[in-house]
Amino acid sequence: MESKPLTGGEAVAEAIRQINPGVMAAYPITPQTPIIEKFSQFVANGLVDTEFIRVESEHSALSATVGACAAGVRAMTATSSQGLALMWEILGAAAGLRLPIVMPTPNRALSAPINIHCDHSDTMGARDQGWIHIFSETAQEAYEHTLLAIRVSENKKVRIPSMIMQDGFNTTHNMENVVIHDDKKIRNFLGEYEPRYSLLDVNKPMTHGPFALQNYYFEIKKEQEDAILRAKDVYLKIGAELSKITGNSYELFEEYKSKDAEIVFIVLNSTAGTVKATIDDLRKKGNKAGMIKIKLYRPFPCAEIADALKNAKKVIVLDRSLSFGAVPPVCSDIKNALYNSENRPEVISYVFGLGGKNIYEKDIEEAYYSVKNNMYEKHINYIGLGRR
Repeated sequence: MESKPLTGGEAVAEAIRQINPGVMAAYPITPQTPIIEKFSQFVANGLVDTEFIRVESEHSALSATVGACAAGVRAMTATSSQGLALMWEILGAAAGLRLPIVMPTPNRALSAPINIHCDHSDTMGARDQGWIHIFSETAQEAYEHTLLAIRVSENKKVRIPSMIMQDGFNTTHNMENVVIHDDKKIRNFLGEYEPRYSLLDVNKPMTHGPFALQNYYFEIKKEQEDAILRAKDVYLKIGAELSKITGNSYELFEEYKSKDAEIVFIVLNSTAGTVKATIDDLRKKGNKAGMIKIKLYRPFPCAEIADALKNAKKVIVLDRSLSFGAVPPVCSDIKNALYNSENRPEVISYVFGLGGKNIYEKDIEEAYYSVKNNMYEKHINYIGLGRR
């Protein structure tokens, strides 16, 4: 075990080094680039056995990864924003083929206009493509979630690909002390990849991605839905196993002073740190504020979220993306989770940080008092809009 200063991108590269995938297909895009840049150094220095494939686009990166994984090896890639958008048709193919690919996906705004900074519009646009989604507040979490995701995706009850999120620049490029756990212990935890099928096994010929008409397509998709739902229990079980190595916990979501809170914030990724600091200040002033930071976003932990919010009077959902013409994505999921609750708290939507605009403690405190004093918009409230 070694603690060293790393950016979030470098921390994930360390995880990929320990995973030592058979194939890594990559194309650079900000703010994902530090991940593959650092990992390519590990390849060049002979620290891994990975076949590093430099492709001409993100579409090709995921296509090559799909081919390699179907051939029977651990295969990974990484992307962000427009790169994820360019992968769109292959995202559904990877999930439908039940390939356990793990893809670190730092969050970045989608154009137009062009913006290279953080919001969550990229992965929120892909949340229904059949991938497991795990969000990370810190570089440490991004590192450990990447290791966890390999085991979850490869589990025989699951066989579903995963995306590991962290905030672009806020986490990918900022440095913090990250504990890199012992290589031998991590590799024992990961184990050897055991493919269910291989395109290269001539003794057991298989057809991958066949044409499916009405008599089978629906049934195949239902099996895919059942598999991703099973990922929740597998995530918790394997998380408990990883916890014995790291000492950290891998719950579906982190609760921060939310047990007795009257008003609870819901948040993803790095903004959780700012919210925690604000809650500490609000508590000193006698306010019962709390927070839930979602880690496993797909499959969404509906029942568990509803139970965690059973004592809350109001819920403030902080979305870093829009769902144009509808309720923002995380807020929509929270409302859905609470719909059948007997004592359903009021859910208030706040959108912030699009295109990387900062959110400050004073913004979160203002949102809290606005909700506490019933001075908010019923549809969507905006934090920082118009601030230059």
